[in-house]
Amino acid sequence: MDEYVKRDVYLNRLIVRRDNNLIKAVTGPRRAGKSFLLNPIFKDYLLGQGVPEDHIISISFDIEDEDTPQELLDREKLKEYLYSRITSKTEPYYVFLDEIQEVDDFERIVNGLNNKPNVDVYITGSNSKFLSNEINTIFRGRSDEVNIMPFTFKEFCQGRTESDNELWKEYYTYGGLPALRRMPTPEQKTTYLQRLWKKTYLDDVVERHHVENRDALEAIADALCSSVGSLTNTTRITNTLASVRKIKITDDTVAKYISYLEEAFLFNEARRFNIKGNKYYENIKKYYSVDVGLRNARLNYRQLEQTHLMENVIFNELLHRGYAVDVGVIEIREMKNGKSEYKQYEVDFVAANGNEKYYIQSAYELSTETKREQELKSLKRIDDSFQKIVIVKDDIMPYRDEKGIYYTGLFQFLTNNNDMRV
Repeated sequence: MDEYVKRDVYLNRLIVRRDNNLIKAVTGPRRAGKSFLLNPIFKDYLLGQGVPEDHIISISFDIEDEDTPQELLDREKLKEYLYSRITSKTEPYYVFLDEIQEVDDFERIVNGLNNKPNVDVYITGSNSKFLSNEINTIFRGRSDEVNIMPFTFKEFCQGRTESDNELWKEYYTYGGLPALRRMPTPEQKTTYLQRLWKKTYLDDVVERHHVENRDALEAIADALCSSVGSLTNTTRITNTLASVRKIKITDDTVAKYISYLEEAFLFNEARRFNIKGNKYYENIKKYYSVDVGLRNARLNYRQLEQTHLMENVIFNELLHRGYAVDVGVIEIREMKNGKSEYKQYEVDFVAANGNEKYYIQSAYELSTETKREQELKSLKRIDDSFQKIVIVKDDIMPYRDEKGIYYTGLFQFLTNNNDMRV
């Protein structure tokens, strides 16, 4: 086997959860690398730690995998098979169950395995049964979630020798789904991504949620892809579908279909947060694609604006690093022509993890003083002590200005996980 991309962040998240008496649920979109994380990446780690190979039991239930053992989709036969492999009551066993949601009533088997003190269980899933709240309900609080995303830019660059700019062009165009590394031509990449939308992602959503209006679902997916980095709400999407696509649908149905697309791990929402008021705005949000390549393929590569794609990539990078990410808003009153005017200034991202908090602005370029002032308006009006960061597309030497705002280049930020702790 060729040397694979070492997904150390996710591997370490499994390592620290090993033998913790909880069910490890690896979640994320189909084809993002969940199966590969367990086998071979985590399996190789266990073998290196001295675990015998016959004590690692790995089964894939992916319905698109021709090697899926069909008889094991039957719960009773699966249970019989697994228990026949666990021959010791004291020696540790590691059980990997990939896309386990394809097995009816799988919860009972998984909970039963987890009750054995010498069995450590790892499962993967790609749909709504594997969202955090559902996992906790299904497994009665005895689960531990690891959410996996497509390759980050740093992972994408592993083993590559092209320049940063060439790699960036490929990444922001075709994204980071692992299978693309084996597809050398643009035609192959495009065909693969568009087929995933049609034959895997949308078919899966329609089937699982019994969607009656597929045209509306696809139109909503298009609208979310088209509006990455822009504020939107269900009413705006409803009106756009009616006027542009001639699709009549209610706000409630739009909200429901958006939730289905989020549950399939295709989009993530960013809520608007009032920084000074310390509260959320509930009606208007931003949505970002889990992978910019999927987003571009869905739009047939019609909207390749680097500003929005860069923002989407930074958002995904922050999620990958474990941050909760909101869109920040600063509300102030300013005097203009002798009158007091109410103003809102946006901070692209407020990233938080425990006691850490960062205010981050994605600035494609700061070539003029006017552009610089426009990008910095919001950050300069935040009066707390948390770190303020501006990420620019240009390859620059990181520096800090007289206001304490830290500037770094995009490639530096994406390839240096410590670039925020400055």
